[in-house]
Amino acid sequence: MSAPGAGCVIRPISRAGRVSYRLLRGLGVLLTTPFWRIRVVGRERLPVGVPFVVAPVHRSYVDFLIVAVSVPRVMRYMVKNSIWRAPKVGRFVEFNGSFPVDRDQTDREALRNAERAVQGGDPVVMFPEGRRKDGPVVEDLFDGPSFVACRNRVPIVPIGIGGSDRAMPIGKKMVRPAHVRVVIGEPIYPDVPLQGRVPRRLVSENTRRLRERVQALYDEAQALVPEGR
Repeated sequence: MSAPGAGCVIRPISRAGRVSYRLLRGLGVLLTTPFWRIRVVGRERLPVGVPFVVAPVHRSYVDFLIVAVSVPRVMRYMVKNSIWRAPKVGRFVEFNGSFPVDRDQTDREALRNAERAVQGGDPVVMFPEGRRKDGPVVEDLFDGPSFVACRNRVPIVPIGIGGSDRAMPIGKKMVRPAHVRVVIGEPIYPDVPLQGRVPRRLVSENTRRLRERVQALYDEAQALVPEGR
């Protein structure tokens, strides 16, 4: 039996899909600003007019929404493929530009879709930790974001999110009021040849740099969250 979402090949986002994304983002801003008191630092660091890979820390189910609210661009998301178990939901996710990933194995089709996304001019969100994690330490990251960035010569934008683990803790099914702080880092431009094959060691080195930056931004974002909230 094939995995949910198997065979999904992304296409350019339609005009209606882009309008839908912007409407959903606008609704997200209206709902989350008073409930989570989101404050964003470093929005001016986002690249303008070019595609990039967004690499946020991942501590809560609501991180995808917080990233969408924080970055004012139509973005494509690499989304866990279990969403496609509900076909109508999966089709709606695709309509808005996102695509599935099988987190239980190396999903080459998902990586190809991420490459198609940036080649089409859109930012793509890839959580480098893979799954939600717990605690203050950013452990080893997957090479996927660096692979896509290095092969396509696009920057990675690391993002730290503080407070999302309080907005919706792991194991909880309901969101809670919280203070959320987002820190957008300086883009990481891959140090790779301008053309030709990218050696594996350069991808791994870029991932190491990314882990250090995500950790620093996560620490900064956590420090900005008011105590006791």
